[in-house]
Amino acid sequence: MNRVSIRVLPILIFLLFNVSNSEDEEVKQSLVRFMDKLAGVTAKTDQSWGWNTTSDPCIHKWKGVSCDTQLRSVKKVVLDGLNLTGVLDIGSVCKASSLLVFSIVKNNVAGLISEEMGNCKRLTHLYLSGNQLSGHLPDSLKELSNLKRFDISNNNFSGKVPDLSQISRLIMFYAQNNQLSGEIPKLDFSNLMQFNVSNNNFRGPLPDVKGRFSAESWSGNPELGGEFISKESPPSAAAPLSPRKSEDSSRRLLLIYFGYAVLGLIILLVVAFILISKKKLKEAKADFAKKGVNAYISSTYDVSKITEHKSENLASYEESKAAMSPLVVLRSPRAQGLRFEDLLRAPAELLGKGKHGSIYKVMLDNGSTTLAVKRVKDWSVTSQAFSRRMQRLHQAGHPNILRSLAFYSSKQEKLLVYEYQPNGSLSKLLNGSRNGQAFDWGSRINVAATVAEALAYMHEELSEDGIAHGNLKSANILFNNNMDPCVSEYGLMISHSENPSSNSHSNSFSLDPARIRTSFKADIYGFGVILLELVTGKPVQGDELELVQWVNSVVREEWTVEVFDKGLLLEGASEERLLILLQIALKCINPNPYERPNMDQVAVMINTLKDEEDKSSSHV
Repeated sequence: MNRVSIRVLPILIFLLFNVSNSEDEEVKQSLVRFMDKLAGVTAKTDQSWGWNTTSDPCIHKWKGVSCDTQLRSVKKVVLDGLNLTGVLDIGSVCKASSLLVFSIVKNNVAGLISEEMGNCKRLTHLYLSGNQLSGHLPDSLKELSNLKRFDISNNNFSGKVPDLSQISRLIMFYAQNNQLSGEIPKLDFSNLMQFNVSNNNFRGPLPDVKGRFSAESWSGNPELGGEFISKESPPSAAAPLSPRKSEDSSRRLLLIYFGYAVLGLIILLVVAFILISKKKLKEAKADFAKKGVNAYISSTYDVSKITEHKSENLASYEESKAAMSPLVVLRSPRAQGLRFEDLLRAPAELLGKGKHGSIYKVMLDNGSTTLAVKRVKDWSVTSQAFSRRMQRLHQAGHPNILRSLAFYSSKQEKLLVYEYQPNGSLSKLLNGSRNGQAFDWGSRINVAATVAEALAYMHEELSEDGIAHGNLKSANILFNNNMDPCVSEYGLMISHSENPSSNSHSNSFSLDPARIRTSFKADIYGFGVILLELVTGKPVQGDELELVQWVNSVVREEWTVEVFDKGLLLEGASEERLLILLQIALKCINPNPYERPNMDQVAVMINTLKDEEDKSSSHV
């Protein structure tokens, strides 16, 4: 029987024991040099800030520095509003290769962004707003593939903005109140949530953003053209009409009057149609109340069809009247104008049904728009609390977290509307791989890394709100048109028990600290099970405890290679890297929740593994 190579042992020791020093001496000296230049005369004499070669940035908690939980590496440098008056040396701060967040908002820092900005490979947040920075933006910005939020507003930057369209995770781009020129920067507008380039010197056409941003985002750019910014042309002097032109004008007038008559007739027909429709709707409501939902519509989708049981009705008559109120539509072009009545009338297809609700594929506008509608009954949470939660989740957002487009809330049920994801779930993809469908090692490690980053981001953004996913499983990892994974149903449930076989479940949005900690750690457990599915190729069928127990038993017997998906081994996947991912999974499903790593640590470990895989693949 094959045994695991001894070369893996150093890596395992690193994962299992996490023994490491803090940032090395070279990084520490670079950070000290960075602060010496940045502070000017302000902080040079303030010894309480640290930032010197005789102390450690993590252990001695330098001013504005945050590190990982093991105090090994610098994760954040946040120096906002400290009246710093020196010069920005981005090259020195980017020596901290694990840096995720860099912010010097509202200071008086001068200088420019050098090409060394590209060395901050892991950077996700860059905030430079409210300083005296100038010069051109470096081309190396396009190398920051993990960047999510970018704010250089209220500075003196000039020149063209590099093409950043390949940074697919970017959700915020603020560059207002600078002297930037050229065309509007090339960005992936499909993911952007916040965008502002007002008060610059941009010129040329506006990009197609499909109405996601208002004219305020573009204003103050005199030479910028497009549908959001109009330029009035000076009126030209009227020329005298010739007899021939006068005759043509008479014909035009006649045609115009005829057109008005036709338009008036069309308006009358439309008004009549609306009045008839309203009358039919009132009749339908009365019928809806008398007979119940199941007798309301037989040939098309109604809300009672969301369950397949005739004994289930939507609600009482009063609840049915409330159901005709508008949905709460969140900021999304796809859901603008969507009404509850539209969902009642639209054809639908049942996609799945579980203990927490049902999910439907709903087709609107003659099939040109496809949405997914999630319905859950008997949630013990008020409509106000549910609405606040949905708004907060939408505000947090992440490109790989499936956000609701709209929602409806009543006492007895909740409806959530999502963009339909056409390529199924991770669970189905794993089932397909067992039947010969291709799902190679490179694709699996990419799914693991993408989902880990998305969850780490949401855990950080929503830690104070206490909102974890609550029901993380491979069936809730969906794939969009580009086969990018998206985590669905984030924050809809809160686990009441860590026992996977337990059927108990809490739907109340409690802020009890113990429950919050347990919820986040339950997410780690759920993600660990997903990792086990990826390395074994065995999707969970009902009870995830069976997979966990089987993997643990095989590992205890030291037949670890038997765990791995045979298809991956046949394609030549690295046993070493498979073993590392397995060890990460085992750390995540540790029976003691407080000994599990946090999601940020998991994301770093998996991204490191993915980087090694990418380098290995590039040399093949």
